[in-house]
Amino acid sequence: MEIKHTTAEKFYIEACDDGAGDVLAIDRVSTEVTLAGAEQHRVDERTDAISICMYLIVITKKKKVGDLLGHAIWKATDFDIVSYKKTVLHLTDTQMQDNKAFLSMINSVLNTDGFFFATDYDLTHTLQRLANTSPEFQEMTLLERVREISSCCINGKIFDWNIISRRSCFRAGVRYYIRGIDSEGHAANFVETEQIVQYNGAKASFVQTRGSIPFYWSQRPNLKYKPKPQISKSVNHLDGFQRHFDSQIITYGKQVILNLVNQKGSEKPLEQAFAKMVDSLGNGMIKYVAFDFHKECSRMRWHRLQILVDMVAEIQNEFGYFLVDSDGTVQLQQDGTFRSNCMDCLDRTNVIQSLLARRSLQSQLERIGVLHVGQRIEEQADFEKIYKNAWADNANACAKQYAGTGALKTDFTRTGKRTQWGLLMDGWNSMIRYYKNNFSDGFRQDSIDLFLGNYAVEEADMNTPLHEPKDWKFLTLPIIMVVAFSMCIICLLMAGDTWTETLAYVLFWGSASVVTAGVILFNGRDFVDAPKLVQKEKMD
Repeated sequence: MEIKHTTAEKFYIEACDDGAGDVLAIDRVSTEVTLAGAEQHRVDERTDAISICMYLIVITKKKKVGDLLGHAIWKATDFDIVSYKKTVLHLTDTQMQDNKAFLSMINSVLNTDGFFFATDYDLTHTLQRLANTSPEFQEMTLLERVREISSCCINGKIFDWNIISRRSCFRAGVRYYIRGIDSEGHAANFVETEQIVQYNGAKASFVQTRGSIPFYWSQRPNLKYKPKPQISKSVNHLDGFQRHFDSQIITYGKQVILNLVNQKGSEKPLEQAFAKMVDSLGNGMIKYVAFDFHKECSRMRWHRLQILVDMVAEIQNEFGYFLVDSDGTVQLQQDGTFRSNCMDCLDRTNVIQSLLARRSLQSQLERIGVLHVGQRIEEQADFEKIYKNAWADNANACAKQYAGTGALKTDFTRTGKRTQWGLLMDGWNSMIRYYKNNFSDGFRQDSIDLFLGNYAVEEADMNTPLHEPKDWKFLTLPIIMVVAFSMCIICLLMAGDTWTETLAYVLFWGSASVVTAGVILFNGRDFVDAPKLVQKEKMD
């Protein structure tokens, strides 16, 4: 879309598509949205979906990534952010600074790789939902990952294969600041991934979901490499837990939970609580499967993942997949879905989802006539490479939005085996995650909250949360630690008259730096970059 022209009262926005005659008119005062064309009428849109901090966000550039089921799929690549106000001269200096900070937040979200859309197709719905026109499902997508769409070939038969990941806009956020569920049962980092294959008019779809462990827990960053998860002791977990799975059953049918967390150490209480709540719920539509991913695959024994795949094979056959034949007749319905999770619902989860999707795809390609009887996907070298790389790219896209880096373990997803280079890259990404999770994720969380309207900017508010004063420890202790450590190094390099004098200085300054570092770690939550706009702990 492009802004055709503006007046003192309205924006007039015109679609870039050929043949689009209507113009979108947006009132700059009331924010009312209307279509100006042959007929004037009110458009049923939420103004806060396009107006953030009294700014209008318009997609100005797009890139075609391919066609899905005959519909062009576009990726938004550039945006304009236009102020509703005709001038900002009425703002105070403090408000001007806040305005710049809010604009940088919006830009940081818009620069996230993952905004896809179609002008004549609803990407927010799976094939099965579109076919069934399910009234219960509401639009939920914040960001999507769509593989660059291109045709594939097996046995000389050309077919389309794609995966789409849809991230929920409910309880959206970043890795350590958004965990568990909210009071409505919405899970953090909830992503629906659909695998679609089309050949000779027939279409097949297989859907899986991932989401944070669905009860009330947190894992706030505190400068430690892996903060200890905390399960809330002051709320009724079962109420939100039931709300979550009631929603999942309505949308997807039967649920098989694949819990991949460690069954020892700090993750053990989460696994035990999850299993206990499933038992307490007593819902026959839910089956719980615990699989200690790290234990089973320790010492590079990644072939043991087949244990889990075999364990749920019969259930997967029972669930099936959605299939429409070439004349549009629905042949099969997917009767349930796998809900996978680890701690972040990223690295371990993506590996398992790719293996389950491959097994479903094997059956789909046989059913629609692409694979011959007895042929295996693994034997089709060209397609196998496409398949593995697509799932690795999907893992990276989901991970960057939630954790700030690409996914771990993608060497296995891309090559089918764990490598030393992959371990090295995982270490590098883990270090970057540590830095971002502790020192920049507060800003990212604020950006998402502002973008989604979880925080509304009030022009009359002279003191926004951005100006909360820092505690004295924030600057004082790091300075003392740096000075003490520097003096320790200087004493080592510039020896005193006697070795005992040098040793005394080194011990003094060394002890000062160690003690200060200990105090900083003890008060770690005071030193991390925490969100300022919305306090999630209070909301939950």
